Amino acid sequence: MTPLAVSALALLAERPMHPYEMYQLLLERHEDRFVKIRPGSLYHAVQRLEAERLVEATGTDRDGNRPERTTYAITAGGRVAMTERIREILQRPVREYPHLPLALAEAHNVPAEQVAADLRQYLAALDDDIAELADVLRAARGRGKPETYLVGGDYLLTMTTAQRDWIALLITRIDTEDFAWQPHLA
Repeated sequence: MTPLAVSALALLAERPMHPYEMYQLLLERHEDRFVKIRPGSLYHAVQRLEAERLVEATGTDRDGNRPERTTYAITAGGRVAMTERIREILQRPVREYPHLPLALAEAHNVPAEQVAADLRQYLAALDDDIAELADVLRAARGRGKPETYLVGGDYLLTMTTAQRDWIALLITRIDTEDFAWQPHLA
C-alpha cells in the first residue's frame, strides 16, 4: 500500500469525504511533508482503494455548477489494512533512496570548494524548512492539537535539524581542509 493510500485511508477513518476535500485537508495539515500529494494521484489512489474494497462510495453531490463529487468512507477491511500497513512501517525500516546521499557519494567528482558552496545553499534551504516546520508545530500546539497528531512533524523537525548540523560540520571540515578531499581521477 502506497504512502498516499495510507494517508487517504487515515483521512477517511476520521469521516467520509470526497477526494478533493481530502487533498485540501492534506495540504492544510502540511502532510505534503510526509507524502507526495497530487490531485490526480490521490483520485487514482482512492479508485484503487475502492477496487480493493478498502473504501466505498457513500454518495455524490454537486456544489453549484461544479463537477459531481463522490464521497467515500473507509470499510472495515480498509481499517484493518491501514492499521496493518502502519504497523509494518513502524516495525521495520524501509530502505529509501533520497537524492542527497547519492550526491554526497559522488561529490568527489566536483571540486571541494564548489561542493562546499552548493552545500551552503542546501543548508539555507534546510534552515527555511526548519523554521517552517517549527512554526507549523508551534501553531498546532497553540490550537491545542494533541501531541499524538504532531509526532510525525516532531520527527521531521528533529531529522532535518540533525541533517542541517551534519552538513554544517561537513562544510566546516571541507573549508578547513580537515576533510581530505580526494578528487575523482580521470
